[in-house]
Amino acid sequence: MEFASHDTIEIGGIVIGPGMTQEQAETLYARGKETAVFVMMVLAKKLAVETATSTDAPATPSSAKPPYEKENKQADKQGQKKSGKKPGAKPGHSGKHRENPERIDRHEQLRAKACPDCGNKRLRRRQKKRKRIIVDLPEGFQAETVEFTIFADYCTRCKKEVEPKVAEAMPGCTLGNRIVAFSAWLHYSLGTTIGQLVSIFGFHIKTTISEGGLVKIWHRLAAVLEPWYEQIKREALNSAVLHGDETGWRVNGKTHWLWCFASQDATIYLIDRSRGSPAIAEFFTEFFNGVLVTDFWAAYNTVACAWRQMCLVHLLRELKKVDKYLDTSEDWDKFRKRLKRLVLDAIRLWQRRKEYSKETYASRQSRIIGRLDTLIADDWANKNATRLVKRLRKYHDHLFTFLELPYVPFENNFAEREIRPAVIMRKNSYCNRSDKGADTQAILMTVFRTLKQRNLNPVDSVVQALRQYNLTGNLPPLPSKNT
Repeated sequence: MEFASHDTIEIGGIVIGPGMTQEQAETLYARGKETAVFVMMVLAKKLAVETATSTDAPATPSSAKPPYEKENKQADKQGQKKSGKKPGAKPGHSGKHRENPERIDRHEQLRAKACPDCGNKRLRRRQKKRKRIIVDLPEGFQAETVEFTIFADYCTRCKKEVEPKVAEAMPGCTLGNRIVAFSAWLHYSLGTTIGQLVSIFGFHIKTTISEGGLVKIWHRLAAVLEPWYEQIKREALNSAVLHGDETGWRVNGKTHWLWCFASQDATIYLIDRSRGSPAIAEFFTEFFNGVLVTDFWAAYNTVACAWRQMCLVHLLRELKKVDKYLDTSEDWDKFRKRLKRLVLDAIRLWQRRKEYSKETYASRQSRIIGRLDTLIADDWANKNATRLVKRLRKYHDHLFTFLELPYVPFENNFAEREIRPAVIMRKNSYCNRSDKGADTQAILMTVFRTLKQRNLNPVDSVVQALRQYNLTGNLPPLPSKNT
């Protein structure tokens, strides 16, 4: 019995397949044992064919599926683009364009020597003109090499020779502050690989730099900027709302974890061997008086904090995961609909909170909590519903904190966006080769990401800090947000 999954088999006008009714099944059963056995064999063959051709099994990762077998999210079943909001600005929008630079370095006047169409050189000169501004790199641009002649004078009071300090470079360093800061920013903020940096500096900036030399100078830079790292950590721990997330990382070929804790003005990264409470305890050394927004990873439960908000988007993703891969028998569909409706109603109430009076808002908030209590008090037969009910009971007081504190989001997307640059860099650099490299990675990523959050030029900020450090031996405070 050979057939494809789309073949149709009929017996007495009855199609054998998922559309068969109970009455039709009883009619086939009445035909006798041979007919019943034949029907069961047909269904078994169909199931085997469909299982063999299915690509939706959870054991098959997306990376292992051929591109032509993956779902096309940009098209519907007829191969047409999905209807909905069109990309780009709405009709009537004035549009955006690149602003003209404030500084003009060179002026040129152009006049045609002849007509470009017929070649006539007798042109009647007029005063009509227009301006066009372009920005380009100068031909043959290269790094500036500076030779300092440093005089050693004698101090009659200290009875010793004294020399002025060079502000443009760290002691004993042959590379200036701007090259150090610029190369570190390209690597630790944009993910440019070390090999690419060597090519950029060698071919375009006409400066020879070795891979080992770059790594060594970045270690020195991280040691200088470590006070900023500690300051960012303190500011994050003093924030009103702090988001947390983690992702896998490799150090010298061994599995580590990169932790990210982000507020609106500060983002700090930690690289630790542990994905559990030891890494959490290293960061949260005292009581956190703000709101901690995370997913449902159990390690975050060890943080002593005033408030928590669990990510409701993760909860909705869990419902989709069960629908696609796991057991959906018995009362799962009823449970899923009630939980999804509850979460969406809570989010809708939060989004429309300004439309209600305080009394009305408090009443609707109380009804949301009551619906949650009813949901987790009911008995559910499906094992996945039971599993999620245990989670809801465990985090009962932390699911709808955003209704109590309107400035708190109901999801953890901010932490996921802040950790994404590290994920992109992980694909290019393959993480770190040593513990010292991991420490440098965490410090410089933290500094550059926080400076960007504060709307500051990361390279200029680091260069100015290095100048003061080279002159005084002290690093200035981390700049505040540039408004």
